[in-house]
Amino acid sequence: MYETTVLRMPPDFEGEVVATLLSRRAGSRRAVLYLHGFTDYFFQDHLADHYLNHGVDFYALDLRKYGRSLRPHQTRGLVRSVTEYFPEIDQAVQIIRQDHDELTLNAHSTGGLIAPLWADRVRGRGLVQGMVLNSPFLDLNVPLPLRLAADLLQTPLSYTRRPLPLGISTVYGESLHRDHHGEWDYDLELKPLGGFAVHAMWLAAIRRAQRRLHAGLSVDVPVLVLSSATGLRVRDFVPEVRSADIVLDPRQIARWSASIGPHVTSVRVAGGVHDLVLSAEPVRKQVFAEIDRWMTAHVHQGNVHQGNPHQGNENSP
Repeated sequence: MYETTVLRMPPDFEGEVVATLLSRRAGSRRAVLYLHGFTDYFFQDHLADHYLNHGVDFYALDLRKYGRSLRPHQTRGLVRSVTEYFPEIDQAVQIIRQDHDELTLNAHSTGGLIAPLWADRVRGRGLVQGMVLNSPFLDLNVPLPLRLAADLLQTPLSYTRRPLPLGISTVYGESLHRDHHGEWDYDLELKPLGGFAVHAMWLAAIRRAQRRLHAGLSVDVPVLVLSSATGLRVRDFVPEVRSADIVLDPRQIARWSASIGPHVTSVRVAGGVHDLVLSAEPVRKQVFAEIDRWMTAHVHQGNVHQGNPHQGNENSP
């Protein structure tokens, strides 16, 4: 069972705003905070189980206008800037650090773009000791002319709340959900098969954030960037979608990872899907093993871990 804490934020351009912090505790001085992606919310219980089984307290944040934090008057996922997420991350980190000596951010896709920008803003303050980025959204997976068009239209797009006519694909959702071709059970109201509408304002905010990262950040903690070994473009479901990233281009992720900071480890995972921890079991086991090795080598410092049943085991995260 998760403990749920509602974080109340100042109203934005649509009115009342909340975020939702979920937690499960193992009695540790170490913790992980998970940030989800676009058209997403936290439902990956096996990810929480993995950390808890290694004695690491687990927290997850349903960001404003997503999942448990979505309110009837809000447009799903719509923000004017990704910096609008910083206050809820600040508040969540403040809560977690009250009784934890070590904190690692674990972020997926759009969360994996927000997390390094937030970490760059708070560098030098010792709030986090590492970041694990799972297929971070570091660039648009569209042809170069469309990326350039998005940049040229960035200013007018920033003030446009209309959805863009991009069409809807259900392939990724169908590849995940157990009612179709996948093995996972989650709320299709909170994470629809066809995703959320992409609004012009949101796209402009994402593109500004990506360009900021491309210019170079100075994140001062170790960073692990995980991505699939293979990207794939498809219009209809084929079996290969269950072993490739069909949302982002892993080559772009690898290219821009070095822009996050000076201490970045990039790992490409064969057979991985976009959310790597939702890959087939042998693949996600490899993903967890990569995280464990990296955290042991780069994050855990000294004997700050209380209540860890694996304390002293070099294979624990």
